[in-house]
Amino acid sequence: MDRILLSTVAHRSPEEVFPYVRSFTDYPRYTDHLKEVRVDGNGDVGSVYDLELAWWKLSYTARSRVTDIAPPESLQWRLVTDIDARGEWRVEPEPDAAPADAETASRIYFEAVYDPHSANEDALSLPRFVSLDWVVSKVEPKLLGEAREVVERLVADIEGRPRDVELTIHEMP
Repeated sequence: MDRILLSTVAHRSPEEVFPYVRSFTDYPRYTDHLKEVRVDGNGDVGSVYDLELAWWKLSYTARSRVTDIAPPESLQWRLVTDIDARGEWRVEPEPDAAPADAETASRIYFEAVYDPHSANEDALSLPRFVSLDWVVSKVEPKLLGEAREVVERLVADIEGRPRDVELTIHEMP
């Protein structure tokens, strides 16, 4: 299993941050590769989200289920089709990280644990002579840049204005 664990600081309380990480339907605003999010449920535990992704000549719809929610600290999810993957958004108070012009701060963690070799090759319509291993080798190096973009846009939404954010990489494959 591979693991990605990233974090950043938002200059808001966990109670103010958590609704943003919980709102999957807003995620297409944070990345160019997520085209649409459809939800089956009310956003609580058991809700299923179809995340329509597109990159290069590929498109794929990931189906994710919310497995646990503990506001304002944690939201856990699991992919339910095509690849063994699960993860968590976690929000922890970190008041010492607040700058002078902010009342408080929170650290936002994103964790994903996945087995890239568990992917169902039939789930993607790959161009002729393109293997799933080739796609994985091209996508994995782009994950960090994509994560940085998502975090910057998420923090801009939370704080109401864009700023440079520091992305802490705790673990990458």
